[in-house]
Amino acid sequence: MSASLRDHPVPALLAPGAATALMEAYRPATDRFLASPRHTLLGRGSAAGIPHGTSPLAHRVRDVLDALRRPDAPPPVVMGSLPFAPDAPPALAVPDMVHWAPPLREDPLVALPVPRDEHRPDWRVREVPSPERYGEAVAAAVARMRAGEFDKVVLARTLELASSREPDLSAMLRRLARRDPHGYSFAVPSGPGRTLVGASPELLVSRRGGLLTANPLAGSAPRSTDLAEDVRRAAALLESPKDLHEHAVVVTAVREALAPFCTRLEVPPRPTLVRTAALWHLSTTVTGELRDPDVTALDLASALHPTPAVCGTPTDVARAVIAASEPFDRGPYTGMVGWQDADGDGEWVVTIRCAEAEGRTLRLFAGAGVVAESTPEAETAETAAKFRTFLHAVGADL
Repeated sequence: MSASLRDHPVPALLAPGAATALMEAYRPATDRFLASPRHTLLGRGSAAGIPHGTSPLAHRVRDVLDALRRPDAPPPVVMGSLPFAPDAPPALAVPDMVHWAPPLREDPLVALPVPRDEHRPDWRVREVPSPERYGEAVAAAVARMRAGEFDKVVLARTLELASSREPDLSAMLRRLARRDPHGYSFAVPSGPGRTLVGASPELLVSRRGGLLTANPLAGSAPRSTDLAEDVRRAAALLESPKDLHEHAVVVTAVREALAPFCTRLEVPPRPTLVRTAALWHLSTTVTGELRDPDVTALDLASALHPTPAVCGTPTDVARAVIAASEPFDRGPYTGMVGWQDADGDGEWVVTIRCAEAEGRTLRLFAGAGVVAESTPEAETAETAAKFRTFLHAVGADL
């Protein structure tokens, strides 16, 4: 396995263009690509998979990684995705080789445009559910929340894209990563014949030695191409009672999940803003010091998943509402994607702003947090704004 830049700097990989070179080298089906504000990783081949089972996933991952440790070699790394459903099989593997580079955001070549695709697919688009049905589901959930049954649910919808030719997933990844190089871009196998591609803005949790970081996002507003209007929308989001409440619910859940693992946990009292190409988000960066050095990044991620930002609260009630309201299986959407090494360090990202490719089809996902103050019109518009990032990347702007 190739050396990690964290412990074994490789001068050739520090040259300008190293991160984009790994992105250009990505090949679907066999490779796993992950880019974060800290690292760019390309995994090739598969030395071992993570089995499905009833024991905790973090334990199964630790057992496989420990078995692959070798003296005088960097710790082995697992990469891949985990589904939303806790009992569904993971799509995780230890690559034969992992190449590391600095983050994409520090690579000057990431600003270069992706060459225009002269043979892009002729997409046929189907909305599942329709905007009308989605609005009805939002209205029904709001009525139940106002009656005191639960506090929040995240309801999603999909766009099913079909074409006469297979999409160019490598070009799709490059467009997504170049559109938001400060975020988390990924392309990993998600099952037999399926590939998960996306660019998420949300870090679920990272661990580096005895330190952890989580960055929950909840509450959002569409960007505007007009600078003054864009600033107005950002300022309004920071003062929105509905969005601040939605965000506070998520931050409280993150604090409660992480506190037992920490000797110190710092949670800012008010959110700040982060932006993507399409949206403003309310953001809180949570940091802490671990009580037990054996707690891994995946231990922490498993304790957090699913947060109210992708499911709702109370969790069991929200899951039941999702199952009754969404006419599709989420699969990897709102699960997590990332990496972890045998020392327990790693980064796990919330799987949003993504699509799953299978043959000549793509399924895009987008969701909105529904609280008692929500309206069907606003939540439908929010999902439409979230779809735009991916529609642009696949050349299917509607």
